[in-house]
Amino acid sequence: MSCVSLSTANHSPRSAESQPLTWRLRDDGEPVWFDEYVRQDGYAAARKALAQFSPEQITQQVKDSGLKGRGGAGFPTGVKWGLMPQDETQNKRYLLCNADEMEPNTYKDRLLMEQLPHLLIEGMLISAYALKAYRGYIFLRGEYIDCARHLKRAIAEAEAAGLLGHNILGSGFDLELLVHSGAGRYICGEETALINSLEGRRANPRAKPPFPAVVGVWGKPTCVNNVETLCNVPAIIGNGVDWYKALARPGSEDMGSKLLGFSGKVKHPGLWELPFGIPARELFEDYAGGMRDGYRLKAWQPGGAGTGFLLPEHLDAPLCSTGIAKVGTRLGTGLAMAVDDGVDMVGLLRNMEMFFARESCGFCTPCRDGLPWSVKLLDALQRGQGQPGDIDILEQLCSFLGPGKTFCAHAPGAVEPLASALKYFRNEFEAGITGKSAAPPTQTPLVSQASGA
Repeated sequence: MSCVSLSTANHSPRSAESQPLTWRLRDDGEPVWFDEYVRQDGYAAARKALAQFSPEQITQQVKDSGLKGRGGAGFPTGVKWGLMPQDETQNKRYLLCNADEMEPNTYKDRLLMEQLPHLLIEGMLISAYALKAYRGYIFLRGEYIDCARHLKRAIAEAEAAGLLGHNILGSGFDLELLVHSGAGRYICGEETALINSLEGRRANPRAKPPFPAVVGVWGKPTCVNNVETLCNVPAIIGNGVDWYKALARPGSEDMGSKLLGFSGKVKHPGLWELPFGIPARELFEDYAGGMRDGYRLKAWQPGGAGTGFLLPEHLDAPLCSTGIAKVGTRLGTGLAMAVDDGVDMVGLLRNMEMFFARESCGFCTPCRDGLPWSVKLLDALQRGQGQPGDIDILEQLCSFLGPGKTFCAHAPGAVEPLASALKYFRNEFEAGITGKSAAPPTQTPLVSQASGA
Protein backbone atom coordinates (compact mmCIF):
# COMPACT_ATOMS: atom_id res chain seq x y z
CA MET A 1 0.00 0.00 0.00
CA SER A 2 1.24 3.48 -0.82
CA CYS A 3 2.46 5.61 2.10
CA VAL A 4 1.22 8.77 0.38
CA SER A 5 -2.52 9.23 0.06
CA LEU A 6 -5.12 11.91 -0.43
CA SER A 7 -6.41 13.00 2.97
CA THR A 8 -10.03 12.25 3.76
CA ALA A 9 -10.21 14.58 6.77
CA ASN A 10 -12.96 17.17 6.33
CA HIS A 11 -13.23 15.98 2.76
CA SER A 12 -16.40 15.50 0.74
CA PRO A 13 -16.55 12.57 -1.71
CA ARG A 14 -14.44 13.12 -4.81
CA SER A 15 -16.21 13.54 -8.14
CA ALA A 16 -15.17 13.51 -11.79
CA GLU A 17 -16.91 16.86 -12.25
CA SER A 18 -14.77 18.77 -9.75
CA GLN A 19 -11.62 16.68 -9.18
CA PRO A 20 -10.40 15.35 -12.52
CA LEU A 21 -6.99 14.35 -11.16
CA THR A 22 -8.03 12.32 -8.15
CA TRP A 23 -11.61 11.06 -8.49
CA ARG A 24 -10.41 7.59 -9.55
CA LEU A 25 -8.22 7.08 -6.46
CA ARG A 26 -9.00 3.98 -4.43
CA ASP A 27 -9.83 4.39 -0.75
CA ASP A 28 -7.28 1.70 0.16
CA GLY A 29 -4.44 3.58 -1.57
CA GLU A 30 -3.67 0.73 -3.97
CA PRO A 31 -2.78 1.54 -7.61
CA VAL A 32 -5.54 1.77 -10.21
CA TRP A 33 -4.44 -0.68 -12.89
CA PHE A 34 -5.50 -0.85 -16.52
CA ASP A 35 -8.84 -2.68 -16.37
CA GLU A 36 -10.15 -0.57 -13.50
CA TYR A 37 -8.87 2.63 -15.13
CA VAL A 38 -10.62 1.80 -18.41
CA ARG A 39 -13.87 1.06 -16.56
CA GLN A 40 -13.67 4.60 -15.22
CA ASP A 41 -13.39 6.24 -18.68
CA GLY A 42 -9.64 5.80 -18.76
CA TYR A 43 -8.06 6.43 -22.19
CA ALA A 44 -11.38 7.78 -23.51
CA ALA A 45 -9.78 11.21 -23.92
CA ALA A 46 -6.80 9.67 -25.74
CA ARG A 47 -9.11 7.83 -28.14
CA LYS A 48 -11.01 11.07 -28.73
CA ALA A 49 -7.81 13.04 -29.31
CA LEU A 50 -6.35 10.61 -31.85
CA ALA A 51 -9.64 10.12 -33.69
CA GLN A 52 -11.10 13.62 -33.75
CA PHE A 53 -8.33 16.21 -33.40
CA SER A 54 -5.17 17.19 -35.19
CA PRO A 55 -2.04 17.88 -33.14
CA GLU A 56 -2.50 21.60 -33.73
CA GLN A 57 -6.08 21.49 -32.45
CA ILE A 58 -5.03 19.78 -29.25
CA THR A 59 -2.28 22.34 -28.67
CA GLN A 60 -4.81 25.12 -29.17
CA GLN A 61 -7.23 23.57 -26.70
CA VAL A 62 -4.52 23.29 -24.07
CA LYS A 63 -3.54 26.90 -24.75
CA ASP A 64 -7.17 28.07 -24.51
CA SER A 65 -7.69 26.15 -21.26
CA GLY A 66 -5.15 28.31 -19.44
CA LEU A 67 -3.29 25.27 -18.11
CA LYS A 68 -0.01 26.33 -16.51
CA GLY A 69 2.96 24.27 -15.41
CA ARG A 70 2.42 22.62 -12.03
CA GLY A 71 6.08 22.15 -11.18
CA GLY A 72 6.46 25.58 -9.59
CA ALA A 73 7.28 27.98 -12.44
CA GLY A 74 3.72 28.29 -13.74
CA PHE A 75 4.54 28.85 -17.43
CA PRO A 76 1.53 28.45 -19.78
CA THR A 77 1.63 24.88 -21.09
CA GLY A 78 0.01 25.54 -24.46
CA VAL A 79 2.42 28.39 -25.14
CA LYS A 80 5.33 26.08 -24.31
CA TRP A 81 4.00 23.45 -26.70
CA GLY A 82 3.67 26.10 -29.39
CA LEU A 83 7.41 26.79 -29.19
CA MET A 84 8.16 23.41 -30.75
CA PRO A 85 9.21 23.82 -34.41
CA GLN A 86 6.51 23.18 -36.98
CA ASP A 87 8.99 21.88 -39.55
CA GLU A 88 7.70 18.44 -40.52
CA THR A 89 11.22 17.31 -41.44
CA GLN A 90 12.11 17.41 -37.74
CA ASN A 91 10.81 13.88 -37.26
CA LYS A 92 12.70 13.25 -34.01
CA ARG A 93 11.06 15.06 -31.13
CA TYR A 94 10.95 14.17 -27.46
CA LEU A 95 8.52 14.65 -24.59
CA LEU A 96 10.12 14.62 -21.15
CA CYS A 97 8.09 14.23 -18.00
CA ASN A 98 9.85 15.93 -15.10
CA ALA A 99 9.15 13.54 -12.23
CA ASP A 100 12.25 14.42 -10.21
CA GLU A 101 10.20 16.08 -7.40
CA MET A 102 13.01 16.86 -4.97
CA GLU A 103 11.50 20.08 -3.62
CA PRO A 104 11.43 19.57 0.16
CA ASN A 105 7.93 19.20 1.56
CA THR A 106 6.48 18.26 -1.84
CA TYR A 107 4.98 14.86 -2.64
CA LYS A 108 2.04 15.51 -5.00
CA ASP A 109 3.55 13.90 -8.10
CA ARG A 110 4.44 10.82 -6.08
CA LEU A 111 0.76 10.33 -5.26
CA LEU A 112 -0.25 10.44 -8.92
CA MET A 113 2.50 8.10 -10.11
CA GLU A 114 2.07 5.54 -7.34
CA GLN A 115 -1.70 5.33 -7.44
CA LEU A 116 -2.76 6.58 -10.90
CA PRO A 117 0.10 5.66 -13.25
CA HIS A 118 -2.25 5.29 -16.23
CA LEU A 119 -3.43 8.88 -15.86
CA LEU A 120 0.13 10.08 -16.44
CA ILE A 121 0.55 7.68 -19.39
CA GLU A 122 -2.69 8.89 -20.98
CA GLY A 123 -1.62 12.50 -20.47
CA MET A 124 1.75 11.80 -22.09
CA LEU A 125 0.10 9.96 -24.99
CA ILE A 126 -2.14 12.93 -25.83
CA SER A 127 0.67 15.43 -25.27
CA ALA A 128 3.16 13.51 -27.39
CA TYR A 129 0.58 13.31 -30.19
CA ALA A 130 0.09 17.08 -30.01
CA LEU A 131 3.86 17.63 -30.05
CA LYS A 132 4.48 14.99 -32.75
CA ALA A 133 6.97 13.35 -30.41
CA TYR A 134 7.76 9.71 -31.09
CA ARG A 135 9.40 8.98 -27.74
CA GLY A 136 8.69 10.04 -24.17
CA TYR A 137 10.83 9.76 -21.05
CA ILE A 138 9.64 9.87 -17.47
CA PHE A 139 12.65 11.26 -15.60
CA LEU A 140 11.96 9.88 -12.14
CA ARG A 141 13.50 10.70 -8.80
CA GLY A 142 15.76 7.77 -7.97
CA GLU A 143 14.27 7.26 -4.51
CA TYR A 144 10.77 6.73 -5.94
CA ILE A 145 11.11 2.96 -6.14
CA ASP A 146 7.38 2.21 -5.99
CA CYS A 147 6.66 4.84 -8.64
CA ALA A 148 9.15 3.22 -11.00
CA ARG A 149 7.67 -0.23 -10.49
CA HIS A 150 4.08 0.95 -10.96
CA LEU A 151 4.87 3.05 -14.02
CA LYS A 152 6.72 0.20 -15.72
CA ARG A 153 3.82 -2.17 -15.14
CA ALA A 154 1.33 0.43 -16.41
CA ILE A 155 3.41 1.04 -19.54
CA ALA A 156 3.46 -2.70 -20.23
CA GLU A 157 -0.32 -2.85 -19.80
CA ALA A 158 -0.83 0.07 -22.18
CA GLU A 159 1.48 -1.51 -24.75
CA ALA A 160 -0.42 -4.81 -24.55
CA ALA A 161 -3.67 -2.92 -25.17
CA GLY A 162 -2.28 -1.16 -28.25
CA LEU A 163 -2.21 2.24 -26.58
CA LEU A 164 1.56 2.57 -26.88
CA GLY A 165 3.91 1.40 -29.57
CA HIS A 166 3.36 1.35 -33.34
CA ASN A 167 0.28 2.77 -35.12
CA ILE A 168 -1.67 3.47 -31.92
CA LEU A 169 -5.41 2.90 -32.40
CA GLY A 170 -4.85 2.85 -36.14
CA SER A 171 -3.96 6.55 -36.12
CA GLY A 172 -0.54 6.16 -37.72
CA PHE A 173 1.01 7.68 -34.59
CA ASP A 174 3.85 5.85 -32.84
CA LEU A 175 4.97 6.43 -29.25
CA GLU A 176 7.50 4.70 -27.03
CA LEU A 177 7.55 5.52 -23.30
CA LEU A 178 10.54 4.85 -21.07
CA VAL A 179 11.14 5.31 -17.33
CA HIS A 180 14.55 6.75 -16.42
CA SER A 181 15.48 6.88 -12.73
CA GLY A 182 17.78 9.78 -11.91
CA ALA A 183 20.87 9.80 -9.75
CA GLY A 184 19.48 12.01 -7.00
CA ARG A 185 20.11 15.71 -7.62
CA TYR A 186 17.69 18.50 -6.76
CA ILE A 187 19.05 20.57 -9.65
CA CYS A 188 17.55 18.02 -12.08
CA GLY A 189 14.25 19.78 -11.48
CA GLU A 190 15.62 22.45 -13.81
CA GLU A 191 14.71 21.25 -17.29
CA THR A 192 18.09 21.65 -18.99
CA ALA A 193 19.93 20.00 -16.07
CA LEU A 194 17.42 17.17 -16.41
CA ILE A 195 18.25 16.88 -20.11
CA ASN A 196 21.98 16.78 -19.38
CA SER A 197 21.47 14.06 -16.79
CA LEU A 198 19.30 12.02 -19.16
CA GLU A 199 22.08 12.18 -21.73
CA GLY A 200 24.58 10.87 -19.17
CA ARG A 201 26.23 14.22 -18.53
CA ARG A 202 26.78 16.15 -15.32
CA ALA A 203 23.50 17.69 -14.17
CA ASN A 204 24.39 21.32 -14.84
CA PRO A 205 21.83 23.74 -16.28
CA ARG A 206 22.45 24.84 -19.87
CA ALA A 207 22.63 28.35 -21.23
CA LYS A 208 19.42 29.61 -22.86
CA PRO A 209 18.93 30.22 -25.74
CA PRO A 210 18.79 27.82 -27.42
CA PHE A 211 15.77 26.56 -25.50
CA PRO A 212 14.93 22.84 -25.28
CA ALA A 213 12.05 23.32 -27.74
CA VAL A 214 14.72 23.91 -30.39
CA VAL A 215 17.79 22.09 -29.06
CA GLY A 216 16.94 19.56 -26.35
CA VAL A 217 17.68 15.88 -25.86
CA TRP A 218 20.52 14.86 -28.18
CA GLY A 219 20.11 18.16 -30.01
CA LYS A 220 16.49 17.49 -31.01
CA PRO A 221 13.32 19.49 -30.21
CA THR A 222 12.17 18.61 -26.71
CA CYS A 223 9.31 19.62 -24.43
CA VAL A 224 9.61 19.18 -20.66
CA ASN A 225 6.44 19.12 -18.53
CA ASN A 226 5.72 18.27 -14.90
CA VAL A 227 3.76 15.17 -13.83
CA GLU A 228 0.73 17.06 -12.53
CA THR A 229 0.71 19.25 -15.64
CA LEU A 230 0.51 16.26 -17.97
CA CYS A 231 -2.16 14.60 -15.82
CA ASN A 232 -4.46 17.58 -16.49
CA VAL A 233 -4.44 17.06 -20.25
CA PRO A 234 -6.92 14.13 -20.50
CA ALA A 235 -9.61 16.05 -18.61
CA ILE A 236 -9.18 19.13 -20.81
CA ILE A 237 -9.56 17.09 -24.00
CA GLY A 238 -12.32 14.91 -22.60
CA ASN A 239 -14.49 17.62 -21.02
CA GLY A 240 -13.62 20.79 -22.90
CA VAL A 241 -12.00 24.14 -22.25
CA ASP A 242 -15.01 25.91 -20.70
CA TRP A 243 -15.57 23.11 -18.18
CA TYR A 244 -11.91 23.17 -17.18
CA LYS A 245 -11.84 26.92 -16.67
CA ALA A 246 -14.97 26.76 -14.51
CA LEU A 247 -13.19 24.54 -11.96
CA ALA A 248 -11.28 27.53 -10.54
CA ARG A 249 -12.75 29.98 -8.04
CA PRO A 250 -14.02 33.27 -9.51
CA GLY A 251 -11.25 35.83 -9.72
CA SER A 252 -8.42 33.32 -10.06
CA GLU A 253 -6.18 33.90 -13.06
CA ASP A 254 -5.04 30.27 -12.81
CA MET A 255 -7.47 27.80 -14.35
CA GLY A 256 -8.54 24.34 -13.25
CA SER A 257 -7.89 22.47 -10.02
CA LYS A 258 -4.65 22.03 -8.08
CA LEU A 259 -3.19 19.49 -5.72
CA LEU A 260 -2.75 21.50 -2.51
CA GLY A 261 -1.49 20.38 0.86
CA PHE A 262 -0.49 21.40 4.37
CA SER A 263 2.13 19.76 6.57
CA GLY A 264 3.70 20.60 9.89
CA LYS A 265 1.97 20.47 13.26
CA VAL A 266 -1.53 20.81 11.84
CA LYS A 267 -4.33 18.51 12.97
CA HIS A 268 -4.86 16.87 9.59
CA PRO A 269 -1.70 17.11 7.45
CA GLY A 270 -2.56 16.01 3.96
CA LEU A 271 -3.09 16.58 0.28
CA TRP A 272 -6.31 17.61 -1.49
CA GLU A 273 -7.39 18.46 -5.03
CA LEU A 274 -9.04 21.87 -4.76
CA PRO A 275 -9.95 24.75 -7.08
CA PHE A 276 -7.37 27.40 -7.82
CA GLY A 277 -8.14 30.61 -5.94
CA ILE A 278 -9.27 28.96 -2.70
CA PRO A 279 -8.16 31.12 0.27
CA ALA A 280 -5.19 29.71 2.16
CA ARG A 281 -7.21 30.06 5.35
CA GLU A 282 -9.82 27.65 4.01
CA LEU A 283 -7.12 25.10 3.20
CA PHE A 284 -5.48 25.62 6.59
CA GLU A 285 -8.58 25.62 8.78
CA ASP A 286 -11.26 23.63 6.96
CA TYR A 287 -9.06 20.94 5.43
CA ALA A 288 -5.88 20.80 7.55
CA GLY A 289 -7.90 21.54 10.70
CA GLY A 290 -5.69 24.34 11.99
CA MET A 291 -2.82 23.84 14.42
CA ARG A 292 -2.71 20.96 16.85
CA ASP A 293 -3.71 21.69 20.43
CA GLY A 294 -0.90 23.47 22.25
CA TYR A 295 0.67 24.95 19.13
CA ARG A 296 0.27 28.35 17.52
CA LEU A 297 0.93 29.21 13.88
CA LYS A 298 4.04 31.34 13.62
CA ALA A 299 4.64 31.33 9.86
CA TRP A 300 3.93 29.28 6.77
CA GLN A 301 5.36 28.61 3.34
CA PRO A 302 2.86 28.32 0.47
CA GLY A 303 4.64 25.90 -1.83
CA GLY A 304 7.88 24.21 -0.91
CA ALA A 305 11.22 25.20 0.57
CA GLY A 306 11.99 27.64 -2.25
CA THR A 307 9.10 29.98 -1.41
CA GLY A 308 9.12 32.81 1.10
CA PHE A 309 7.66 32.68 4.59
CA LEU A 310 4.34 34.35 5.25
CA LEU A 311 2.59 35.30 8.48
CA PRO A 312 -0.78 34.16 9.87
CA GLU A 313 -2.41 37.38 8.63
CA HIS A 314 -1.53 36.35 5.08
CA LEU A 315 -3.80 33.30 5.23
CA ASP A 316 -6.59 35.26 3.55
CA ALA A 317 -4.58 35.33 0.30
CA PRO A 318 -6.09 33.23 -2.50
CA LEU A 319 -3.96 30.28 -3.58
CA CYS A 320 -3.20 31.34 -7.13
CA SER A 321 -0.22 33.01 -8.77
CA THR A 322 -1.23 36.64 -8.35
CA GLY A 323 -2.90 36.08 -4.99
CA ILE A 324 0.31 34.81 -3.40
CA ALA A 325 2.46 37.30 -5.33
CA LYS A 326 0.51 40.16 -3.73
CA VAL A 327 1.66 39.06 -0.28
CA GLY A 328 5.26 38.78 -1.35
CA THR A 329 6.17 35.31 -2.58
CA ARG A 330 5.26 32.53 -5.06
CA LEU A 331 2.72 29.72 -5.02
CA GLY A 332 5.45 27.24 -5.98
CA THR A 333 4.29 23.64 -5.83
CA GLY A 334 1.21 24.51 -3.76
CA LEU A 335 2.10 22.28 -0.81
CA ALA A 336 2.30 24.49 2.25
CA MET A 337 4.15 23.99 5.52
CA ALA A 338 3.05 25.37 8.88
CA VAL A 339 5.79 26.58 11.23
CA ASP A 340 4.73 26.48 14.87
CA ASP A 341 5.74 28.87 17.64
CA GLY A 342 8.21 26.39 19.08
CA VAL A 343 10.50 26.51 16.03
CA ASP A 344 13.65 28.66 16.02
CA MET A 345 13.69 30.42 12.65
CA VAL A 346 17.48 30.66 12.59
CA GLY A 347 17.83 26.91 13.00
CA LEU A 348 15.12 26.27 10.43
CA LEU A 349 16.82 28.52 7.88
CA ARG A 350 20.20 26.93 8.57
CA ASN A 351 18.66 23.53 7.88
CA MET A 352 17.12 24.74 4.62
CA GLU A 353 20.21 26.57 3.35
CA MET A 354 22.35 23.50 4.08
CA PHE A 355 20.09 21.54 1.75
CA PHE A 356 20.27 24.15 -1.01
CA ALA A 357 24.04 24.54 -0.65
CA ARG A 358 24.53 20.79 -0.92
CA GLU A 359 22.32 20.59 -4.00
CA SER A 360 24.00 23.41 -5.93
CA CYS A 361 25.62 22.20 -9.14
CA GLY A 362 28.57 24.50 -8.37
CA PHE A 363 28.70 26.05 -11.84
CA CYS A 364 28.38 29.76 -10.98
CA THR A 365 30.24 31.58 -8.23
CA PRO A 366 27.34 33.33 -6.44
CA CYS A 367 25.55 30.05 -5.84
CA ARG A 368 28.63 27.88 -5.26
CA ASP A 369 30.18 30.23 -2.69
CA GLY A 370 27.24 32.30 -1.51
CA LEU A 371 25.04 29.49 -0.20
CA PRO A 372 27.76 27.85 1.96
CA TRP A 373 28.60 31.32 3.27
CA SER A 374 25.00 31.79 4.36
CA VAL A 375 25.12 28.42 6.15
CA LYS A 376 28.30 29.43 8.00
CA LEU A 377 26.73 32.69 9.17
CA LEU A 378 23.47 31.02 10.20
CA ASP A 379 25.36 28.33 12.09
CA ALA A 380 27.20 31.01 14.09
CA LEU A 381 23.96 32.87 14.79
CA GLN A 382 22.23 29.70 15.93
CA ARG A 383 25.06 29.02 18.39
CA GLY A 384 24.89 32.59 19.69
CA GLN A 385 28.32 33.38 18.25
CA GLY A 386 27.28 35.76 15.48
CA GLN A 387 29.27 38.93 14.85
CA PRO A 388 27.99 42.47 14.27
CA GLY A 389 27.39 42.81 10.55
CA ASP A 390 26.45 39.16 9.97
CA ILE A 391 22.80 40.03 9.33
CA ASP A 392 23.83 42.74 6.89
CA ILE A 393 25.95 40.18 5.03
CA LEU A 394 23.01 37.77 4.89
CA GLU A 395 20.85 40.51 3.40
CA GLN A 396 23.56 41.27 0.85
CA LEU A 397 23.75 37.60 -0.06
CA CYS A 398 19.98 37.57 -0.63
CA SER A 399 20.50 40.42 -3.08
CA PHE A 400 23.59 39.00 -4.78
CA LEU A 401 21.90 35.60 -5.24
CA GLY A 402 18.57 37.02 -6.36
CA PRO A 403 16.80 36.73 -9.74
CA GLY A 404 19.02 37.56 -12.69
CA LYS A 405 22.24 37.31 -10.67
CA THR A 406 22.93 33.60 -11.16
CA PHE A 407 23.04 31.11 -14.01
CA CYS A 408 19.74 29.42 -13.10
CA ALA A 409 16.90 29.81 -10.59
CA HIS A 410 18.41 27.58 -7.90
CA ALA A 411 20.03 30.32 -5.81
CA PRO A 412 17.12 32.81 -6.09
CA GLY A 413 14.80 30.10 -4.79
CA ALA A 414 17.23 29.21 -2.03
CA VAL A 415 17.48 32.74 -0.62
CA GLU A 416 13.80 33.65 -0.94
CA PRO A 417 12.87 32.00 2.40
CA LEU A 418 15.96 33.54 4.01
CA ALA A 419 15.05 37.05 2.86
CA SER A 420 11.50 36.69 4.15
CA ALA A 421 12.66 35.30 7.51
CA LEU A 422 15.03 38.25 7.92
CA LYS A 423 12.12 40.55 7.16
CA TYR A 424 9.61 39.06 9.60
CA PHE A 425 11.79 37.53 12.33
CA ARG A 426 14.86 39.75 12.46
CA ASN A 427 14.84 39.75 16.26
CA GLU A 428 15.60 36.02 16.31
CA PHE A 429 18.65 36.58 14.12
CA GLU A 430 19.77 39.53 16.25
CA ALA A 431 19.56 37.34 19.35
CA GLY A 432 22.33 35.20 17.93
CA ILE A 433 24.68 38.20 17.89
CA THR A 434 24.15 39.19 21.51
CA GLY A 435 24.65 35.62 22.68
CA LYS A 436 21.00 35.24 23.69
CA SER A 437 19.95 32.51 21.33
CA ALA A 438 16.21 32.66 20.67
CA ALA A 439 15.79 28.91 21.16
CA PRO A 440 17.89 25.74 21.26
CA PRO A 441 18.29 23.94 17.94
CA THR A 442 15.11 22.02 17.11
CA GLN A 443 14.43 19.40 14.53
CA THR A 444 12.32 20.75 11.73
CA PRO A 445 10.20 18.66 9.36
CA LEU A 446 11.32 20.34 6.19
CA VAL A 447 14.42 18.60 4.91
CA SER A 448 13.47 15.29 6.50
CA GLN A 449 10.42 15.36 4.20
CA ALA A 450 12.62 15.73 1.11
CA SER A 451 12.31 11.95 0.82
CA GLY A 452 8.73 12.38 -0.26
CA ALA A 453 6.41 12.41 2.74
